[in-house]
Amino acid sequence: MMDTGFYSGFVSIIGSPNAGKSTLMNRIVGQKVSIVSPKAQTTRNRIMGVATRKDYQIVFLDTPGVAMPKNKLGEYMLKVAYESLNEVECALFITDAANGIRERDEAIIAKLREAKSPVIAAINKCDIADKEAIARARARLEKESFFRSIIEISAESGQGVNELEKAIAAYLVPGPMYFPEDMVTDMPERIVCAEIIREKALNLLKEEVPHGIGVGIDKMTLRPDGGLYDMWATIYCEREGHKGIIIGKKGSMLKQIGSEARKDMEWLLGTRVNLQLWVKVRDDWRNSPSALKELGYE
Repeated sequence: MMDTGFYSGFVSIIGSPNAGKSTLMNRIVGQKVSIVSPKAQTTRNRIMGVATRKDYQIVFLDTPGVAMPKNKLGEYMLKVAYESLNEVECALFITDAANGIRERDEAIIAKLREAKSPVIAAINKCDIADKEAIARARARLEKESFFRSIIEISAESGQGVNELEKAIAAYLVPGPMYFPEDMVTDMPERIVCAEIIREKALNLLKEEVPHGIGVGIDKMTLRPDGGLYDMWATIYCEREGHKGIIIGKKGSMLKQIGSEARKDMEWLLGTRVNLQLWVKVRDDWRNSPSALKELGYE
């Protein structure tokens, strides 16, 4: 291929749940394209984030955190995470220094030994982990000869992220700008809006509810004058008891979820949003192929 002076490539981000994959991608891309929550397995689908610079374009594939599947949704997430390792210019393994390298990380490392792409390791959360924990993580990773580089970072504060981006850019190849320079994700607006609602619910609700939550955008229409989007969305939960918690006293929780989601949607869509939210119980939807397809997990 002729070297045009512009480089591009696909980079898969893989790691355990809550290692900071989405936070890192959002920081490099410069915009929120993947939802973030302190709860594990926030990312359920493969999310694409595009970072375009003067001389190169990195297309990130942010994958679900790798964990043992407990239902069909879990199986789907695991499949998505490992399939993303195929045919990328580089794979980026993220581990959490604060929690150390655990069994899940070891399972990913074992899988990465078979990867055909170059692999870079990032030790995340170095702003909150102590020096001994960071040193232990580094010592463990240095035992693996396949890691091309090991970089200490904080996705939250930005520490070490420029160095990491340079290391990734070294594996890009002469190629086209795959996406327009102002484009940051390939996800349809409808899916991004559903994810925004799910993020707000994850962050506002009690611990026992969020994993059983799915969000579907039933309808979204832009009014003829272009000044307002009307949007109807449903939050699905798996138990009747959860429905009451999501709605809250006199609808207060649902109102708060809607209010916070609407702010992000208006920023995303560049216009005002009239959001109508409903809550429905759908028993065991995470094991239902039709429900998974309906909510965008295919």
